Amino acid sequence: MTTSPAVQAAAATLADAAAYTEAVGTATAAAAAYYATGESTLDDDAYDRLVRGIAAYEETHPDEMSAASPTGKVAGGAVVGDVPHTVPMLSLDNVFSAEQLLSWTASVERRIGRPVEQWSVEAKLDGLAIAARYENGRLARLITRGDGSAGEDVSHAVGTIIGLPDRLAEPVTLEVRGEVLMTTEQFEHANTVRTEHGGAPFANPRNGAAGTLRAKDRQYTVEMTFFGYGVLPLPTSDADLAERMGEWPHSELMTYVAGLGVHTAETTAVAPRTLKTVDEVQARIDEIAALRPELPFGIDGIVIKADRAADQAAAGSGSRAPRWAIAYKLPAVEKVTTLLGVEWNVGRTGVIAPRAVLRPVEIDGSTVSYATLHNPADITRRGLRIGDQVMVYKAGDIIPRIEAPVAHLRTGDEQPIVFPEACPQCGSDIDTSEQRWRCVRGRNCRLVASVSYAAGRDQLDIEGLGATRVVQLVEAGLVADFADLFTLTRGQLLDLDRMGETSTDNLLAAIDGARTRPLSRVFCALGVRGTGRSMSRRISRHFATMEHIRAADAEALQQVEGIGVEKAKVVVAELAELAPLIDRLTAAGVNMTEPGATPPADADADADAADAADAEGGEAGGQAAPAADAGPLDGMTVVVTGAMTGALEKLSRNQMNELIERAGGKSSSSVSKRTSLLVAGENAGSKREKAVQLGTRIVAPDEFADLVADFLDETG
Repeated sequence: MTTSPAVQAAAATLADAAAYTEAVGTATAAAAAYYATGESTLDDDAYDRLVRGIAAYEETHPDEMSAASPTGKVAGGAVVGDVPHTVPMLSLDNVFSAEQLLSWTASVERRIGRPVEQWSVEAKLDGLAIAARYENGRLARLITRGDGSAGEDVSHAVGTIIGLPDRLAEPVTLEVRGEVLMTTEQFEHANTVRTEHGGAPFANPRNGAAGTLRAKDRQYTVEMTFFGYGVLPLPTSDADLAERMGEWPHSELMTYVAGLGVHTAETTAVAPRTLKTVDEVQARIDEIAALRPELPFGIDGIVIKADRAADQAAAGSGSRAPRWAIAYKLPAVEKVTTLLGVEWNVGRTGVIAPRAVLRPVEIDGSTVSYATLHNPADITRRGLRIGDQVMVYKAGDIIPRIEAPVAHLRTGDEQPIVFPEACPQCGSDIDTSEQRWRCVRGRNCRLVASVSYAAGRDQLDIEGLGATRVVQLVEAGLVADFADLFTLTRGQLLDLDRMGETSTDNLLAAIDGARTRPLSRVFCALGVRGTGRSMSRRISRHFATMEHIRAADAEALQQVEGIGVEKAKVVVAELAELAPLIDRLTAAGVNMTEPGATPPADADADADAADAADAEGGEAGGQAAPAADAGPLDGMTVVVTGAMTGALEKLSRNQMNELIERAGGKSSSSVSKRTSLLVAGENAGSKREKAVQLGTRIVAPDEFADLVADFLDETG
């Protein structure tokens, strides 16, 4: 494939023959390490840029091309297998933009002499390609891609790969080709098991799959997952079946494979689709790219194929790649950089959180200088050291994280990470009984931050109570937690510096108004570990009252979307710790109910309410909550973008999310195929464009305000 100017711009620049020779050696060594053990000296993006630079140099200096060059070779020429493929198992050429995709589709149609009838579009899974041979319906052999002509026998891995059944639904003889990878969950489990047995953690899921697939005689086993992306007959296949398979479009072949019991991407959010036009193909590419952060497995691009067998045959194949398929590569979400240090920050609840300081690196369009390290136990498990080369991962809006050190790049100069012996904020002792360390003073360690957070716009929204004023109240001994705000008197405030009668009265009025905030705001103000604005709304909508929340055990809390076993335990423990504060808030007249929410069913309470209603000849003193009617947004996922106007103009984004959820919907921050409605204000930008591409319903702020008018008064 000719190297275009756009590709050259993204490639490594090789100034002369010496630089070219060095680049060929580096790329070849990196490919050999990756395909041998899963441990490459380069991350995926760096390798791609280096190979593109090599290709660009060879295009302008064809007489200097090295026989060792990775260009034009499957797996970069790094692998030689001993099991011949019956049909070459080729790689894919790449494009990196909509313009390059358009140029490629045009070249395919010129080659076959007619428009392509239909394109197949599917995610490019980030794993290792293998061929699974079935004989009379039984799994007989697993073979890697190798150099495309022959691969390695990795049949020892049979039984560890989910998605490859031992026996097909029909006794057919054929070969299924696909990708073996580790899901996020499998990767985390693999590294836990690996480190428990004294091994270094894998740098990323792709390397984990490559290393695990080839491993033999380990003391432990870990699971991987297979996704089929192709199928072909073998020389011993039934002749009629082989003839029919040769005529089926790619999409029908994959439907057939799935029917045999082989795992494909059909049941995932990035299920393959067949499309007619290049515009439709590009829209699906954008849709898959938007879904990338939400996927439980890695993808590094999108594969576009001519779907019809006749079109594929007419386009043909080169020595390295078919001419009827291309990979549209997405920006890298992982890079290798240096761990320069670790900062220990104390949060408003007293949690001591480590943060990695990195040599700045460009990932997915932004510069990353810091990454989360979770907790000391995580640092120990990953075996991190200052000076390590580390694999940093970033996807969408997710905070960058370090996957693992690239242990084979260590020089011996790396230093251990020193854990704090006292609280970095106040010098008090540290509670190390849980994985997340915490100052023994808890919230009191960061009292100003804790009270300021509670008073913030998205919590109690107390206007006039900024951090400077909170410091003043704390230093005067008037506030020891945010419940004390509701006991402040006019005289106490007037005694403070720079507090006149007007500012005092305004602050007292704002505090009084905070008593009426919905339960979700009050719960969020508590700063319960493991919860935030969205989770506070879900908990409050589910339980309806603070009394019901406090009465819930860990099992009951797990009924709330997004709360698992461990988080439920944390919430229960936090609420027990916060009990005195909650009691004082209740005594101060702070609202402890969620408007429009109905408590979960309780047989005893229902029976008591019914008895009371019978005795009174009606409702039980108005205490039994009626069943909530479905709101106008029931079952809908709603995204808000741009500046709101009219009745919505003064609502913060958090208040908009509250409004959506009170009206029965689910708020989201990104547009995807699951989005039901986009509320597009002024300067809506890319989210509106995305919604147009997906055919998502779009409404203006005024139209949305009319739709949820009955719930507007409850927001605030």
